[in-house]
Amino acid sequence: MATTDKPKILVVNDDAASLLALTSLLDQWAEESNYTVLSARSGQEALRQVLLHDFAVILLDVNMPGMDGFETAEAIHQRPRSADIPIIFVTAFLADEIDRLKAYQRGAADFLFTPVIPQILHAKVSVFVTLAMKNEQLKRQAEKLSQRTTELTATNRRLVREMEERRDAERKSHAKDEFLAMLGHELRNPLSAISSASALIGLPGASGETVGRARQIIQRQSQHLSRIVDDLLDLSRAMSGKILLARQPTDLAHLVGGCLETFRATGRTAGYRISVDLSPGWVDGDPTRLEQIISNLLDNALKYTPSGGSIDIGLARAASDVVLTVRDSGVGIPSELLPHVFDVFVQGAISIDRSQGGLGIGLSLVRRLVELHGGSVSADSAGAGNGSTFVIRLPHTEPVLQGMPQEDQRGGGEGKPSVLLIEDNEDGREMMATMLAAHGYPVYQAGDGLAGVAAAGAHLPDAALVDIGLPGIDGYEVARRLRADPATRGVKLIALTGYGLAEDQRRVFEAGFDLHLVKPVNIERLLDALSLPREQSAAA
Repeated sequence: MATTDKPKILVVNDDAASLLALTSLLDQWAEESNYTVLSARSGQEALRQVLLHDFAVILLDVNMPGMDGFETAEAIHQRPRSADIPIIFVTAFLADEIDRLKAYQRGAADFLFTPVIPQILHAKVSVFVTLAMKNEQLKRQAEKLSQRTTELTATNRRLVREMEERRDAERKSHAKDEFLAMLGHELRNPLSAISSASALIGLPGASGETVGRARQIIQRQSQHLSRIVDDLLDLSRAMSGKILLARQPTDLAHLVGGCLETFRATGRTAGYRISVDLSPGWVDGDPTRLEQIISNLLDNALKYTPSGGSIDIGLARAASDVVLTVRDSGVGIPSELLPHVFDVFVQGAISIDRSQGGLGIGLSLVRRLVELHGGSVSADSAGAGNGSTFVIRLPHTEPVLQGMPQEDQRGGGEGKPSVLLIEDNEDGREMMATMLAAHGYPVYQAGDGLAGVAAAGAHLPDAALVDIGLPGIDGYEVARRLRADPATRGVKLIALTGYGLAEDQRRVFEAGFDLHLVKPVNIERLLDALSLPREQSAAA
């Protein structure tokens, strides 16, 4: 029943006079009792009315030609929508018990006998109209309650979602705070060692052996700082998709073996039981980034496994994949941390001495690099104290024949090319110049861009190491001016800079540089770059 409709009463009678009498009686109370009266002359017409309207009560004549009252009542109550409409049978004779039973079986609610007494008709109809109005009121209240329940449910869901988002934000914020605190710790340790070693070298009474150890400390801690910065930059590049992969067919087993040798040479594996089972596994990938993945996994296993523990490393083919497995007997991963172990700024509690340091971003970087190679990485652990297993899957590629090793093209010390070093940081410029001079390279220096262009024109060096962030004019403009001058057009230009994103590399080559090296550069890498002919530098 529509909420704006009044309750309706249907009067069904084939006799026109009787129908008019009943409807007239009911109409006189309609406004007072707030109902509407409709009529029908046959059972079929009554069924059509029932299809169109909901009724509070139906007054149904028993004796009608064709479809009598009993048949009409039965048909009305067979429809689910009208099954509960109360029916008052109207009959001109005194029904016996059999007729009453038959009527009630057809769904009769009551009987009226003609001639109808108006007061009785009014009383009986009023009961059903009031009941219909109460039912409609309850229906409206139920709809409002249902709507309110829906609103409350939606509000509750929103509040739960907001609470979860707030908890997640607080967790991430807490993880970032811990990460920044850890970063400060990891930076201060090597800086403190470098500062102390530098002061030791300057002491008047320092022996040669002491100075040598201090230099080793400075070199080792500088490399540690470089690794920290590289990890941070690599993670940032990987997350933004700015890492460019230099793909080539690579035997992953060879890289794993090389990484293990490096860890052994530095004493990292001392005190551990290392088990290795490597089958050839060729992938199409960037060897440098693949080494980074392997090193981070091995570093993670060593860091979280107490001395005396075991680490198993396996490499095998599985269908179309190469599968690398690193399993340790270390502290394990709690079940609540396992789904987040590859997230950025997430690091589990460590129950052993963290003497080997680290920022806890290695696994995040592993996942990003593996995904860039079209692979997947997963972690599994039976819980705290039960060790961990990391599995990397990379698409397999066909192996290639290994070429003959190239001879070292670096000069033997005679006839080294002259180098112009354009760098505004005086300490960095002096150390680089001293190092190059110690390897036999004639070195010229300039402290800004304009002075560098002038020095290049005056000395005509074979190569120029140019910083990008120079005062006066930047390194890009230095390169453009040197390339525009016929006298300096043939100088090998190497960008030696702290800017290492793909966009920076593109700008370097567009400006006319032959090679792009990122600070701090390994001296061996720099000497190799200087020894290459200019036409090979871009390929390098």
